[in-house]
Amino acid sequence: MQGILLVDKPKEWTSFDVVNYVRKMVAIAEEKKPKNVKVGHTGTLDPMATGLLVLLIGKEYTRKATELSKHDKTYAVTMKLGETSTTGDIEGEKSVISTDKPTQKALQDALEGLQGHIMQKPPIYSAVKINGQRAYKLAREGKMVELEPRPVTIYSLELTDYTYPLVKFTARVSSGTYIRSLVEDLGAVLKTGAYMSDLRRTEVGNYKLQDAQTVKNIDLDTVIG
Repeated sequence: MQGILLVDKPKEWTSFDVVNYVRKMVAIAEEKKPKNVKVGHTGTLDPMATGLLVLLIGKEYTRKATELSKHDKTYAVTMKLGETSTTGDIEGEKSVISTDKPTQKALQDALEGLQGHIMQKPPIYSAVKINGQRAYKLAREGKMVELEPRPVTIYSLELTDYTYPLVKFTARVSSGTYIRSLVEDLGAVLKTGAYMSDLRRTEVGNYKLQDAQTVKNIDLDTVIG
């Protein structure tokens, strides 16, 4: 069995949970043990994020994972102004920074100012490796984590709703962009602080969320199809 399966990852599932779920079904279809079945994906989503996960099934496709992971991505983002988070998202420890309410024009200017080719520092709670160890593992152990900025491209940031303290926008970005870092940068520009309170991936390259299957609708017939 070879191919691509588009899945709408639910909240609190890890990307590996989805891969493992589908791997078991492929194993049943092929009458193999799950450990002998190749299933991968083209880009991790954090457990609290939802949306499009592109699964690769079979050796022919999983060997293309690195190549396919370079696709541009689009996200529906919600950020909360006025506070920062140790993890950059809703799960971290919060600190109040400001009660100032930016105008919509200030928000638009901040979004426009971060578009284009930028240098972005990954969040310390990320899977980036430092001397062979994941940054998030070192951060959880209370160790100093210093990550170097890396080039990414922010193609567009479109404001879709603003009801203080929540800001919703659509971000179309290059592979390797961390939305948590982008939100923190926006909070710094606005001088209010900000953290990502919700994230939903809607596109990966030419693949669309509207064509994805929810986990509860994935069955043996879906996988075979």
